[in-house]
Amino acid sequence: MKQEEALKVLKTGMNVFLTGEPGSGKTHTINRYIAWLRERGVEVSVTASTGIAATHVGGMTIHSWSGIGVKRDLTDWDIEMIHSREKTAKRILDAKVLVIDEVSMLDGAVLASVDKVLRSLRKKPLTHGEPFGGLQVIFVGDFFQLPPVSRDARASFAFESDAWKAANPIVCYLSEQHRQDDPDFLDMLGALRRGTFGAAHLKRLKSRTGILPKKEVATRLYTHNADVDRINAESLAKIPGDGKRYVMQSKGAGVLVDALKNNCLSPENLDLKSGAAVMFTRNNFEAGYVNGTLGTVTGFAVSGYPIVKIASGKSITAEPQEWAIQDGTKILAKITQVPLRLAWAITVHKSQGMSLDAAIIDLGQAFEYGQGYVAISRVRSLEGLYLESFNERSLMLHPKVVDKDTYFRASAAAAQQKFATLAREEIETLEKNFLRAIGAQEPSVRKPQSPGKSSLDALREKYPNVGKPWTKDNDVMLTTMFNAKRPNAEIAKHFQRRPSAIQARLAHLGLIPDIWKPRKK
Repeated sequence: MKQEEALKVLKTGMNVFLTGEPGSGKTHTINRYIAWLRERGVEVSVTASTGIAATHVGGMTIHSWSGIGVKRDLTDWDIEMIHSREKTAKRILDAKVLVIDEVSMLDGAVLASVDKVLRSLRKKPLTHGEPFGGLQVIFVGDFFQLPPVSRDARASFAFESDAWKAANPIVCYLSEQHRQDDPDFLDMLGALRRGTFGAAHLKRLKSRTGILPKKEVATRLYTHNADVDRINAESLAKIPGDGKRYVMQSKGAGVLVDALKNNCLSPENLDLKSGAAVMFTRNNFEAGYVNGTLGTVTGFAVSGYPIVKIASGKSITAEPQEWAIQDGTKILAKITQVPLRLAWAITVHKSQGMSLDAAIIDLGQAFEYGQGYVAISRVRSLEGLYLESFNERSLMLHPKVVDKDTYFRASAAAAQQKFATLAREEIETLEKNFLRAIGAQEPSVRKPQSPGKSSLDALREKYPNVGKPWTKDNDVMLTTMFNAKRPNAEIAKHFQRRPSAIQARLAHLGLIPDIWKPRKK
């Protein structure tokens, strides 16, 4: 499916799984859709499965956005506590479209918890056929890449979750390739995905072992941070003379600033010297670089910022850029730094989303499904791939993903065929109905929005005590009314809270079962 075809599907308001091989334009496509919605006055809730991915898309982690934090499974009381946080509740109630990037690294149980929070707060129970509270949900990612991140061994893929199945997303499988144009290399990567990687492919790959680049800058990709830090520090120290240090500037809430710093690819203190191998850490198409563009520092401009010569021969002055955590258009925290990092080495994990002209890869210690595939697919061509070592296990892809990908491709082909049969007027009607449902305006007639009533304010008109803490006296009265077998609706009216809040408090007090607790089979 081409990007234009995927955009048509997205604009209908249907739930979508936007996927494709590395370099197929997933990020570019979703950014075009977000821009299209924002032109019509619709703010998109942009989230990602990890902090690093969130900094790439200028959003929040799905854990922070939904209020679930580090929890994997939620109790009824957990959900009610999330509802009581005014900022979180307002964010969820006001949302129209939810994007979850790098969904391959999101545990299926976490996705289910997000669904529970949205359904319960937005009053759209699953039995009414409205998963995720009726929001348009767009999953973006490639399951062949790094697997779910979890604190224990119970992690499952997002597509295994009941929440994913209920959302029933249309699969848009992008087929264009914007990173690699080497037919042999593309054939090899495709064979890995299809499970048809054979002896000829392995021979071709092994031919890149033990070769080192002669002239161009090539980044070393390792599976462990310790190797990366050691190589970068040793390589910089070998360059004679003094260098310059660039200190990151920050603004916003401390915890959010810390999250940005931890997940930004540029370090808090960036030490550079003329002759240092560097990599740009974000996209700036106008300036002529993207996330992963390699180069060498050739000097420093009058402004004091480094001048970087890239592979094309072009010299770019690397001026500071911003990374931010946003809630819609509101910036909650931001950091400012020169968009570079030392590029003698980087971890495979941090290379996600990058396009590298050349890379020296050590896959001898790969320990996760997909690690080898992620590392190899960062490179633009086979000629730019230099293998220091590798074991065949590093090329293994998760069998569940290989199997599911067959379904995704077939589903995408069916969706593409169906949309191809729709008349333009039918597609325009779907688009108009969706825009009307989410309160969008045409760009030409948009007017400044006056501060109106928020969804939370509207909820409090009916239930004035929504989000307010329970007192000991409240608990005593609640227990008394419950033991007197007063109807739930009467209790809710007395406390001026939603019936679900009463149920949650009763469960917290141990008076009734917790409806979200997993039941024993």
